[in-house]
Amino acid sequence: MTALSLVIRPERPEDTPAIARLQARAFGPGRFARTAYRLREGAAERMDLGVTAFVGSLLVGSVRMGPVRAGVTPFVMLGPLAVDPSFEGRGIGGTLTRATIAAARQAGDGLVILVGDAPYYSRFGFTPVPPGRLTLPGPVDPARLLWLELTDGFRDRVGGLVEAVRG
Repeated sequence: MTALSLVIRPERPEDTPAIARLQARAFGPGRFARTAYRLREGAAERMDLGVTAFVGSLLVGSVRMGPVRAGVTPFVMLGPLAVDPSFEGRGIGGTLTRATIAAARQAGDGLVILVGDAPYYSRFGFTPVPPGRLTLPGPVDPARLLWLELTDGFRDRVGGLVEAVRG
């Protein structure tokens, strides 16, 4: 396999249309029915945490984070993480995930949650949220609700219904 000339950089406002097209290719129309998507719909985005991957001028990957809260405690939610289907299996998703976690840590965020595949995300330090600790406003397989503590002791202060912070 040929090595990619992959350029990882922070998301920019002008990337928005290409990211929307990438998400459509990666997830299809079924994405609109997912709880994580519905939670993010109309919510603010942390542009400072968004990361993109390009091969030449082609956007091949993107990850975003958005502000959420449980009660009055703010934290961030990772997603969506999208990789162009023709570029899957090349480590792009992992590179983007590490970059956005590093950005959140540097920004001083205390906790990242996501809805995703535990075996995939465990390599970044994500673990399942204890049952009943956090709930989302829709059905979610509890084994897929994961978190990563960025600041020691932050998880101890978090519990309840997760709500998006609206822009």
